[in-house]
Amino acid sequence: MADDIFSAMTSSAYGMRAQGERTRVIAENIANASTAAKTPDEDPYKRKIITFKNEMDRAYQQDLVKVDDIRNAPDQDFPLKYMPDHPGANEGGFVRMPNVNTLIELNDMREAQRSYEANLGMMEQSKNMALRTIDMLR
Repeated sequence: MADDIFSAMTSSAYGMRAQGERTRVIAENIANASTAAKTPDEDPYKRKIITFKNEMDRAYQQDLVKVDDIRNAPDQDFPLKYMPDHPGANEGGFVRMPNVNTLIELNDMREAQRSYEANLGMMEQSKNMALRTIDMLR
């Protein structure tokens, strides 16, 4: 019984860690959503994405979620914005902007927050079960 409660808490803790890292990546994307290219030849900030993997942890004898990779999103065209006074403007006065859609990032942030809260709820439930078990043994 105690092993099951500990396993649930461990899974929840790893899930919270993964969603916390996802939140950090999303926040970085949002913070750089308007970071334009500094020169006409340079690329602007590229949106980052995070992928997860299940990994068997021998110490805990269970599959745990871990961050697999943080990389730039697959190639997408950078939107152009007319800003003729910007140092990154091309001959036509257009600057390449990041491929970050703030609306998508905010939705991803909400999903990460809900996943984090679900894991936190499981952690609290496991703790309550452990406390009730201890009370019953007294």
